[in-house]
This record gives sequence, C-alpha cells and structure tokens, in this order.
Amino acid sequence: MGKKPVTAVVPLGHYIYFQQFEGLFEELNQKSREILKCFTDDTDVIVTDYVDDVEKAFEVVRELKRQDVDGIFMLLTTYLPSSLAAPFANYLDVPQILVGVQPMSRLDYEKCTTYMQLVNDDICAMPEIAGVYKRLGRPIPPCVVAARGQEERIRRQIGTWQRAIAARAAFKYAQIGYLGHTYEGMYDMHTDPTAFSAAFKCHVRMLEMCELAKRAQEVTEDQIAKTTDLIEKTFSIQDPSIDPLTDHVTREDLAWSARMACALEGMVKDNHLSALAYYYKGEDGNLYERMGAALIIGNTLLTSRGIPLAGEADLKTAAELFTLCVKIASAKKYIAISQGKPILRKLKKYHGKAGSGIGVEFSLKAGPVTMLSINCQPNGRFRLVAAAGISQAGAIPQTGNTNTRVIIPGMDVTDFISRWCEAGPTHHLALGTGNLIGEIRAFARIMDMDLTVVE
Repeated sequence: MGKKPVTAVVPLGHYIYFQQFEGLFEELNQKSREILKCFTDDTDVIVTDYVDDVEKAFEVVRELKRQDVDGIFMLLTTYLPSSLAAPFANYLDVPQILVGVQPMSRLDYEKCTTYMQLVNDDICAMPEIAGVYKRLGRPIPPCVVAARGQEERIRRQIGTWQRAIAARAAFKYAQIGYLGHTYEGMYDMHTDPTAFSAAFKCHVRMLEMCELAKRAQEVTEDQIAKTTDLIEKTFSIQDPSIDPLTDHVTREDLAWSARMACALEGMVKDNHLSALAYYYKGEDGNLYERMGAALIIGNTLLTSRGIPLAGEADLKTAAELFTLCVKIASAKKYIAISQGKPILRKLKKYHGKAGSGIGVEFSLKAGPVTMLSINCQPNGRFRLVAAAGISQAGAIPQTGNTNTRVIIPGMDVTDFISRWCEAGPTHHLALGTGNLIGEIRAFARIMDMDLTVVE
C-alpha cells in the first residue's frame, strides 16, 4: 500500500504585526505546535515554516510540491491578507482545510487590547480567503472553526478530514487490476477505465487469464502446503448444510484453491496492484473457468491484507472496498471484522455462474456499519451512495455466501430499500465497520464526487 499519507500544517500570519507587537510572532507560531495534539495517526503530519508574506508562501509551496504532500491544514493564527493563501490555491492540487482555533472561548471586552484581539483573530481572514479560492476557480476549502477549549470538537473534525485525505491518497499512483470481463448483462457495472482514472486518479491495468494460468503452473508443492495450512488455520471448514448444492470440502479442493491463491498473490505483487476486479465466465469446465471459480479464498486472504478484490469485474466495487474498508475504516483485517471464524463450504455449482468450488461465509461483527456503493451517472460523473446501519448477530443462510443482518435505525427496511434503490446505486456495495458517514461526506467533497446519503 506504500508509505503513509503526509499532511502538512501551514501556519499563516501577517508580518506587519510582528514589527508592531513584540512577542506576537512567538505566541502565534506556538499555535502550530499545540494543534498537533489534535491530529490522529491516520497520516504523517509535518509543520512547515511560518508563512507571513508572499515570498515565504511561494517558498513553502515549492517545498510541499517537492515532498508530494497529500493534504494541507492551513492554520490561520491571526488576520492575514488572502494573497498569502493564493499560492497554495494556485499551485497545489491537494485537499486544503482552513483551521481557525481561537485561544479564548470569548474576549473579555472590558480588558481587551489590540494585542489580545490579534491573538484571537483566527477566523478574521477566513471569509476573505474562502472568497479568493472561489474567485481563483478552486474548491472552497472546508473550514474548521473552534475555540481551544473545544479540543474534542477539533480532534473529531481534523480526524475526519485526515481519514478522507488518506482515502484519496490511497488512489494516488495506484494500479487497479482488471482481469477478464464484467458479468454478462449487468449494465450498471460497466465502467470506462479512462473515466475511472479521471475520477479516482489511478491507473487501470488490464490483465489476462493466460498470465494467471502460467503463474498457477509455477506454484510449488511447498507453497501449496504452506497456503493450505494457512487456510485451515484461518477458516472453519464445514460439512454440507441443508442446501443440496453444498458438498464436502476435499483435500484436492483445498490444494487447488491454495494453488490459485498463490498464483493470484504473485500476479498482484508483480503487477504492483492496489486492488483487483475480476470475472471469467468459462465454458465446459475448461482451465480458465476452473481457475476463476477457485479464486474466492485467495480473494479473501488478499483483501485481509489490504488489497481488495471485487468479483464480477466491478471496478467500482474495488474502489468502494479500497475507500471504505482499507483506508477510511482502517479495516485491513477483513477476516478480523467477521462475527466469528469465517466458514468454508463446498458448492457443487455457483448459481448463475459457471463452475464450482469453495465459498466463504461470514457476517460483519455486531455494531455500527456503513454501506457504500458507487455508480456512474449519464454525465460520466461518479456518484457515491451511502447509509449507516447496525449489524446484528444472528443466523445467516448456509449457502456458501457472505451475508450480514443489518437494520437501519428509525427506518423500516422496506422504506430503506426503496430509498436506496431510488438513489441509483450499483447493485454491489461495500460494508465497513463503524459509522463513517462523516468521513464519506468529506471524501466525496475532496474528490469532487456527488453523494447521496440514505437516511
């Protein structure tokens, strides 16, 4: 997944004040150190030199470009002319957040001096700067406004934007693999790779089944044995259920799935993939059909390591998982978010698809969950559709598929389904643990994507 995203804190002020008020620079500059305690570890955080004139602004902009930062928190320490913010708007194409944290919750007007007002003028320039971003044709930055005593509020807002920046940064320089083709007739899933690249700023790498076949042939018996052992430790292997399509998992089944898991891992590693969408229809039980049918366990193991795989070759689902499970939710332990040990069950046939093989069953842990779907609109723009719910423990069908029991608080399930469908999602969605609607709103904003929250 590469290095952790980097965000910069840029303290800004006005040099003229420092010539007029002794000690003011030192007091304002200290704010940039104090604000660091409100940041999470979702990104690495650096503090730039203090910017108090245009020349210094250009110098800091050049340095941030050199460091290839993923986001900027512009700390307004007092009033400053908007010309100091303009270079950041003009030359840095990364999310930028305006932060105005006033030291005092209120001014004592009976004792207020000009010096005291300047120390507490954190939001004075915020309207001017926001207006200049608009005039420059740049997105108006989100604004974090608080008093120093509201530390929890500051932490919550800054953390939300950090996680959204981390989600955006995950796509930077990423290669998303595309193996095979989308499931026949599922028009909602078809995606133009160029439009996908334009929206998510990543590369779609086209892959062929013959490469996977070559890698499968090269897997050694030792690799198969080690992967089989991992599978047996990770999953609970079940006997057939009441469903007549289920069957016993044999040693040969496990060995074939282990071989394909190794081949899949090699393909992902050597092609430097951050995620993969795949599907292969196949005919008459041929090799490619049998390979495609045996990728489910390898899919699960890779997703658990933060490299999500999406079936039916839906690139948008790969993006959903990459956004929600991997970065925003920090839920790289895909298997660890299961309610109990995930189950393996043999299926005599994959209903609606060619082939047979081992299926994976599990539910998300009980507690808050977030649903995220992505679809492409007629104008080519992508739309996020999201909702928050509660995962409930309970029985699920023993049919070799993943299922989760979810309720939407305050909403009848039939009303929810109506509203969800009317929002125009893709029929696939990603599930992540926790209520992440705030992070999704932030992500949609900095990605310039449309969003519908069903609530």
